Amino acid sequence: MAQTFDICIRGAGIVGHTLALLLARERLRVALVATPVATAGHHDVRAYALNAASRQLLESLRSWPDAQHATAVRHMEVHGDLDGSVHFDAQAQEVDALAWIVDVPALETRLREAVRYQPQVEVVDAPVDAPLVAICEGRASRTRAEFGVEFAVTPYAQHAIATRLACELPHGETARQWLAPEGILALLPLDGPLGQNVAVVWSIAQENVSTWMNADPEAFTQRLQDISQGNLGRLTLASERVEWPLQQAMAERWSGSLGNAGSWVLVGDAAHNVHPLAGQGLNLGLADAQALARVLQQRDGWRSTGDLRLLRRYERERKAALAPMGLALDGLQQLFTRREAPLQALRNWGMKGFEHSGPIKAWMARQAMGIGT
Repeated sequence: MAQTFDICIRGAGIVGHTLALLLARERLRVALVATPVATAGHHDVRAYALNAASRQLLESLRSWPDAQHATAVRHMEVHGDLDGSVHFDAQAQEVDALAWIVDVPALETRLREAVRYQPQVEVVDAPVDAPLVAICEGRASRTRAEFGVEFAVTPYAQHAIATRLACELPHGETARQWLAPEGILALLPLDGPLGQNVAVVWSIAQENVSTWMNADPEAFTQRLQDISQGNLGRLTLASERVEWPLQQAMAERWSGSLGNAGSWVLVGDAAHNVHPLAGQGLNLGLADAQALARVLQQRDGWRSTGDLRLLRRYERERKAALAPMGLALDGLQQLFTRREAPLQALRNWGMKGFEHSGPIKAWMARQAMGIGT
């Protein structure tokens, strides 16, 4: 007898695997479409900042990496282009960590292992019939385009360069960021509490990307050392460099009908993209997966997983949650790419005021951590 499925997930990245595990926990039959990815000769340099809500979710699925691959952020420093700065401290927030910097290959390995031992999930190499197709293919989703979904993209005149650095000094479980018109540089701690390696995300003007992607390692690391004011001592390039264009984007519709073939729904980067300056992209995608799984779990027994009323409930909830985050990140990106002197003074004055804002600063910190209102 042919296998029947309740949902077909297209896209077997972190969000797709997480959604599959969440739905399987609700006894739904899941087909997870995984296509081979050519990675020969390339080391994945990506690292994500995950908040407490994301950690709790992944721990519930037994997919959280070990401490060596999920480094706690106890302190955070954000520096402006003049003398403005903002500091966050886990102890002041009465939490164990502000976030965790998670090595992407380690997280993907844990998720694949969890799926391998989940009998409700079958990994397939091509789409199968199901009442609901969940599209988790990322920002360049082919299925989204195939289904005729409009994806409104606002490109930033910036690309992100990612790499890894070995540092002369320990990172001290501190995430550091410099916001300047030249670009936004983030140095994120890796390899546990005593680590001396960091993940780099450097958002710079697209006309400068080729220069820094092709610069010799010494010139590249010296520039990052200058921007970071020597906080971590001498820096050494520890991996290859990769780059990608930055954009804000939102799908016009997140769900729809396929007629007699069922329904579809967008999840994660296939539905929305934000600037990486606050490190919230994957947190938002995991929250999408959790919300969709909850809506499907709460459905009446007679409703199909492809019921459009359920999917639109999920869409409304997640669009409402995403709107303020998207506006805030876009506003900050626009503010810190302007070079006019009055704006430089204004934004650094604003950073100083925010640093001493007390309850406002605490509220913003807890919002980013995903633990409070």
